[in-house]
Amino acid sequence: MLQQELRPLVKVTQHNIALLFCNYLNTVDVQAQVQNEEAGFVIYCQADKYDFAQQEFEQFIAEPYQAKYQQAAWQNSHVTKVNSNSPALLSSFKTQFFAHAGIVTSVVFSLCWLVFLASNFGWGNTIFHYLQFYPQLSFDAVLQAPHRLIGPAFFHFSWLHLIFNTMWWWQLGGSVEQVMGKASLVKLLIISALVSNVGQFFVDGPNFGGLSGVVYALVGYVWWLGWLQPEKGLSLPKAIIGFMLFWLLLGYTSLMPINVANTAHLLGLLSGCLLAYLHVLQDKKHTS
Repeated sequence: MLQQELRPLVKVTQHNIALLFCNYLNTVDVQAQVQNEEAGFVIYCQADKYDFAQQEFEQFIAEPYQAKYQQAAWQNSHVTKVNSNSPALLSSFKTQFFAHAGIVTSVVFSLCWLVFLASNFGWGNTIFHYLQFYPQLSFDAVLQAPHRLIGPAFFHFSWLHLIFNTMWWWQLGGSVEQVMGKASLVKLLIISALVSNVGQFFVDGPNFGGLSGVVYALVGYVWWLGWLQPEKGLSLPKAIIGFMLFWLLLGYTSLMPINVANTAHLLGLLSGCLLAYLHVLQDKKHTS
């Protein structure tokens, strides 16, 4: 196929989404490529098929995980061309990590790991006592140590617990920070940690910890925002949503060999969904 003039079609924040759509365009005989530009990835398409590509993108962003898009990725015998200043698909873990994680994502990720490592080097009791939720919740207790309202979110009890939570925090928190900004991620972190911690305290007392409530808030936030405002570019595959909901329900059974902070998970998920819904309402209010 002869090289055609390319025209910018749309900018997205996620590299894999841009590549997925470009692969699909190539399978329907539309030349396309991705270029890394400021704060995102611009998809360029064949100029004389711009209108067709625009219609296809609207369908794609509504349901980016349809089988036809995944099939297009497998059918392509080449990698969609990306200009030289974009990150390579096989770049080092370090490059990928910092490319995806903003400052808020990185700080929280690092804090969780530093707390865990320090706890395993002999300061566990001291750190847990400092971050632990109040033995008895009162106005005076909150005034004396307000950090303990969200402190338990940063304390993890095992390697598996830590890795699971920080992996999802990096993936989902990084995406939210890139698309919605630092302030949105900080607000989600504080509100979901506060709601899930207070709820868990009233059900099971103060001896709990972990970022799971916040992770479930991110799941709910990305899930609902992807449903209500797909043009934002945030979404989760249905399989991942199903897995996280199944894991949530599993915690309420007697099948789990460990104690699970079920209330924190459920309230985190609900708070994330609610924050996404409120954001959409605010956007509609501003545009009306």
